[in-house]
Amino acid sequence: MEKIEKILEKLNIDENPFLKELYGNDVAVLKMQADRYASLINEFKTTFKANEAMLFSSPGRTEIGGNHTDHNFGRVLAGAVNLDNIAVAAANGTNIVRILSKGYPQFEVDLSDLSPNEKEFFTSGSLIKGICAKMKELGFEIGGFNACIDGGVPKGSGLSSSASFEVLIGAIISHLFNNGKLDPVQNAIIGQYSENTYFGKPCGLMDQTACSVGGLVTIDFEDPANPLVKKVNFDFTSTGYVLVITDTGGNHADLNDEYASIPVEMKSIAQHLGADVLRKVSMEKVLGAIPEIRNTISDRAILRAIHFLGDNERVVDQVSALEKNDFDSFLKMVVDSGYSSYMYNQNIFPVNNVEEQGVSLGLALSNMVLKDEGAWRVHGGGFAGTIQAFVPKNLLDKYVTTLESVFGEGACHKLFIRQKGAVKVVL
Repeated sequence: MEKIEKILEKLNIDENPFLKELYGNDVAVLKMQADRYASLINEFKTTFKANEAMLFSSPGRTEIGGNHTDHNFGRVLAGAVNLDNIAVAAANGTNIVRILSKGYPQFEVDLSDLSPNEKEFFTSGSLIKGICAKMKELGFEIGGFNACIDGGVPKGSGLSSSASFEVLIGAIISHLFNNGKLDPVQNAIIGQYSENTYFGKPCGLMDQTACSVGGLVTIDFEDPANPLVKKVNFDFTSTGYVLVITDTGGNHADLNDEYASIPVEMKSIAQHLGADVLRKVSMEKVLGAIPEIRNTISDRAILRAIHFLGDNERVVDQVSALEKNDFDSFLKMVVDSGYSSYMYNQNIFPVNNVEEQGVSLGLALSNMVLKDEGAWRVHGGGFAGTIQAFVPKNLLDKYVTTLESVFGEGACHKLFIRQKGAVKVVL
């Protein structure tokens, strides 16, 4: 814990090296972030009458390789980004967690009862309770604390604001009560457990892992109970490219059936071939069985199986290219993955609303602007929402202007892959 006045003094120092690691070298951005922390610290001081605190940051994440592969025990490549949730927190000596998030009413969580409660599903309080319950079960210390949180990972952006929040809470408890001993991967697993069991939402482990570990990570879900997580040694900031996530809008309502159809159809092909998931089936086996599968399942299911098997192997090649510093080959594979999602996985627009194709339009505009000088693909679940592009800096203004002229000012988020995951901020 550190005196609040001392923290505020340190924030006034120009070009803090730790903040550079989180937000880059742009002087204006660093000043804005320092002001953001200072504002949140002052709010914490006023709200909780505190004079000591710790600072925390947890990034959003972007899926880079392996589109719709995790649910069939496949591989993914993901990265932490420089949009983050930040917190000012301090232990309060009670059994109550008190959270004030900017723009939302303050709420409390009583840690004396850590049992799941369906009436609390889909609330932030349920996530905190679940994280504390699992940490206590694993032998970690827990306790009440006060926190002010500023959510800088936009909800609905496809950058996983919920996972970022979960591992932020894990990091807070780790440092306030356990001397920072919580391993980043374990933090991710705890967040996933809380979301599944206490929040009431099934989810994989990719989002939490990318947010918790930081940098680029590849995850192999062949054994989903024990996923293999590997950090990829690659410095994205040295490439001369900017990662741009564009929100193309669109109506996310009534898309549950669209999302659900993908794993169901993929697994139907696997089951026809004697397996429970596609990870256990080869491309040759699928291709050889197409005549009989067409008569019993569907052409779209076959195409989705082809996408999975291709994208699952492509992740290995993408990681290899990055580790060899072969960024050009990596970009070509991003484009290949995007085309596979479009042609085979078919998660670019919903079949019940073909008139609205914001994702398709965004990809078309990206292709026209970037051509052979960048890469573009659907981002995340698809059907509506966001696309991803790797844009060379000489085309950045043109790209953003073109996309925002269609999807509105502020639709494009200019990002980079940050190396730090959910961390205590050391000034």
